[in-house]
Amino acid sequence: MNDWPDGWSDRQGGGGRGGYGRGSGNARPEGARVMRHVQRPVPQQQPPSSYDDGYDDGYRQDPTYDSGYNTGQVYGQPHQRGGGGGDDYGPPSGPPTRAPNWGKRIKWTVLTLVVVFAVTSIATYFWADSKLNRDVDLSKVIERPEAGDGTNYLIVGTDSREGMSAEDKKKLHTGSAEGKRTDTMMILHVGDNGDTLVSLPRDSNVTIPSFKGAESGKLYPNTGRQTKLNAAYAEDGPELLVRTVEYNTGLHIDHYAEIGFGGFASIVDAVGGVEMNLKDGFKDKWSGADFKAGKQTLNGQQALAFVRTRHAFATSDLQRTKNQQAFLAALAHKVASPSTVMNPFKLYPTLGAGLDSLVVDKDMSLWDLGSMFLAMKSVSGKDGDGKSMNMPTSGSVGGNLVWDKAKVKQLVEQFNNDEKVTVTSD
Repeated sequence: MNDWPDGWSDRQGGGGRGGYGRGSGNARPEGARVMRHVQRPVPQQQPPSSYDDGYDDGYRQDPTYDSGYNTGQVYGQPHQRGGGGGDDYGPPSGPPTRAPNWGKRIKWTVLTLVVVFAVTSIATYFWADSKLNRDVDLSKVIERPEAGDGTNYLIVGTDSREGMSAEDKKKLHTGSAEGKRTDTMMILHVGDNGDTLVSLPRDSNVTIPSFKGAESGKLYPNTGRQTKLNAAYAEDGPELLVRTVEYNTGLHIDHYAEIGFGGFASIVDAVGGVEMNLKDGFKDKWSGADFKAGKQTLNGQQALAFVRTRHAFATSDLQRTKNQQAFLAALAHKVASPSTVMNPFKLYPTLGAGLDSLVVDKDMSLWDLGSMFLAMKSVSGKDGDGKSMNMPTSGSVGGNLVWDKAKVKQLVEQFNNDEKVTVTSD
């Protein structure tokens, strides 16, 4: 009688049917048969051990068999990296991470900035060039002196109220007179031996020469008529003013630039005001000036009053020209300062205000205009070796200032030869 449970062999300790245990008629245990195996490289065969128990279970000689117990690997689980919170037993699943190429990045960043700057500069140039009002034709000026070395600009400030509302005229104390007259006239010489700014008093006594009408084309002969310099502009505009200055000085004028009341005030406001240090305070009900001595920042309205005031001074026109020179130099400094040039929110409004209100000759380029403003900056005495002065005078006739002919001749020779100016106005 067999006392063993069903399916067990009557052989003790060895197991029935091949000696592998319960119910198995296979050559290998059930568990090992169904488990997924991981193929590993065949290890190098080791020499047989001196110990041999003589027992061969059928697997020791199989080089493809890997039990997995020597690595702790769980069968059926592929190697994983990251994710799932499991341990990382295998190599990285992706390509190795490269270090950033900072040299290449910097090169492309600089190249991009250069391209953006170039495109912006070119676009700004054409925008600004298109806004210049080239309305003055110097080819209509007859019997002109020969040009010398350097460049001579005739800079004019007029009392034009064009485009101004009644409220603007009241605010700026401009009055409501029709037409245009010259409040400011200056010759700016730009050369290699220093820039020089010469103010021409509006009350200067001059001879009106023969001229051709700017609009009519009619030739008007020289009758020897003498009058104030600002009357030339009132009579036939910029072309006659240039003709009169050239005739009475013998100096060739290369370029012409003009600005009116409203445009001047707009430029000052666009740049954020201009700081002035006044030695003495003064008042003038005609211009609206009311200034105390000391440092102060002038807005557009105050700046216009400052450069127009003449009734507050004993030497009315001469003191006014000195104030005009000082303010224009300070304005040029402000316009050319990094706080304006590097700030597009200031630069473009300033350019817009200036270009909209400037009237220049047909041959004036933006380069010429830029040269003029830089020279205005240099004549203040703070930068470079420029100088500013009044036209030398020798007395008066009928209330008009008479120019010193000998000094004027010497000044013109120094301009024509582009020499350092030694002439004084005292």
